[in-house]
Amino acid sequence: MTLFRLDASIRTEGSVTRELADSAQAAWQEARPGQSVIRRDLAADPLPADAWSTSALSGFVPAEQHTEEQLAAKALASTLAEELLAADAYLFAVPLYNWGVSQHFKTWFDLLVTDPRFAPGGDTLLEGKPAALYVARGGGYGPGTPKEGWDHATPWMVRILQDVLKLDLKVSVAELTLAPVTPGMEGLLGLAQDSLDTAQQSAREHGKSLADQVAAAV
Repeated sequence: MTLFRLDASIRTEGSVTRELADSAQAAWQEARPGQSVIRRDLAADPLPADAWSTSALSGFVPAEQHTEEQLAAKALASTLAEELLAADAYLFAVPLYNWGVSQHFKTWFDLLVTDPRFAPGGDTLLEGKPAALYVARGGGYGPGTPKEGWDHATPWMVRILQDVLKLDLKVSVAELTLAPVTPGMEGLLGLAQDSLDTAQQSAREHGKSLADQVAAAV
């Protein structure tokens, strides 16, 4: 049994999404000790910004005319595809940045779908496999808040992971994560801690649930 984990936070220390994924991974490994984990850290090892366009445009050129750059981009896309295909369950830890999708995660997905195995309209090779998405939002975006509707990332990621890749997706969100370090948010510290505690609990439950789902499918 293999777990795939993707991290997109630009922070390696103090990242809430990384902490949530750590909790889920620990629960997975406790339930399935000795099983392998594939890591894709998009901050420690960022994907080249031009890899997506280079790989995508190579499809309009005969294979024998591909440049070294195109061959390298296609090989990188193939590596991303192989990582997903080699796994049985998935963790995606992606923070909300400037109300939109992390550029690292967007680049990862755009490049992934240039691989023919993940091309839009093709076979759904991951259908039904269990996955969890962890999101951290610095402010509050719930119903009735001033920023309700400003999170343009989470719905898109759910659409991609659940409806395009066909993963059996669970989602956990920690809100108000900037309260401890932002002047003027002191009154929200209690709500921030409650949100984090709830997200951590669900992350631990997700880790065990993913392991159980994979075991049941074997």
